[in-house]
Amino acid sequence: MKPFIKFVLLLSLAFGLAACGRLPAGAPASNEIIDQVQEESGEFAIYLVNRAFLPTVQQWPPTGKQERLSWIPKSKGAETQIIRAGDTLRLQIWDNSENSLLTTELQRSVPLEQVRVASNGTVFVPYIGNVSVVGLTPDLAREQLQRDLEVIAPSAQVQLQMTEGRGNSVELVGGVAKPGSYPMPDRNYTVRSLLSDGGGANLALNNPQIRLVRGNSIYGTSVEKLLDRPNYDTLLRSGDQVFIEEDKRYFLSFGATGQEDLHTFTRDDLSAMDAVSIIGGVNDRRADPKGLLILREYPASAVSPGTRGPRNTRTVFSIDLTTFDGLFSARNFKIQPNDLVLATESPVNDVLTISNIIGNFFGVFNAAGSL
Repeated sequence: MKPFIKFVLLLSLAFGLAACGRLPAGAPASNEIIDQVQEESGEFAIYLVNRAFLPTVQQWPPTGKQERLSWIPKSKGAETQIIRAGDTLRLQIWDNSENSLLTTELQRSVPLEQVRVASNGTVFVPYIGNVSVVGLTPDLAREQLQRDLEVIAPSAQVQLQMTEGRGNSVELVGGVAKPGSYPMPDRNYTVRSLLSDGGGANLALNNPQIRLVRGNSIYGTSVEKLLDRPNYDTLLRSGDQVFIEEDKRYFLSFGATGQEDLHTFTRDDLSAMDAVSIIGGVNDRRADPKGLLILREYPASAVSPGTRGPRNTRTVFSIDLTTFDGLFSARNFKIQPNDLVLATESPVNDVLTISNIIGNFFGVFNAAGSL
């Protein structure tokens, strides 16, 4: 906060000089502010954003609260399911032999309902005992049970149906229309399929982000990327937990903007022009279109004059929206989380206006701090 307070004092000094008539008539206030900062302090690096500068700044490290979660690429799974502990089986045993231990002349089939797979992976079948079925597909489990039954009923035949339990399910925790536990129909169940079954992401969420919890690891990406990139359709595993949350990244707006506030990111990548649109543009009567400033603070490790980093941790980028080069450059200049977008004013003659600007500035940062 202290570096920005110092910068605000410099801003107020520049505006104060303007109010006292010390600035040349008609001179853009942004130029005077920049000159004042350069004269009063060497703690700020200032760059003009144009076509020649963009390739350089694009190589600088990201700042602010970045999304640092990785994502699991798509892979192909089996079209069948495997039996796990907690699943439920329904067995139908057929036997038409005389003196059968299992059936009668009037009833040639015997149903075994709600046969639950125990924690040790076995099911109990009368006259056979415990049969291990865990890790088998339903077809293989049916064949295993039939082979075991042939010892006491050589002509017996078995039908098997499986209902997935928690061991073959995934959890859709929140951020969707229908959260809950969803059984996996096979081993080719993907994140997109799960979201579809859950009714899709909540439309009220701003730039929704998907999170996949697997064991002790958390993976994440945006729903936008998940839907746009086929290779992001991750294969789910039993026990996975998935939830959708709002994008928590934000930037700040201040000065002669349509709105002085804290703004969350509405998409994965925001340009300076996107930010201007989000804040409601700049004030037609107050703003100096030649003086759109973006304040950013880099970590000390990023300081490296040249193409590798800025000259100082506290950096000011200036964009001139009155030129074609400035407009195109604004569309290609990426806003980073925690950036401050400052729309400077034309020469100010009202001291009360300056006081209001400074007061609003602190209000915006108080909101950021409470977040």
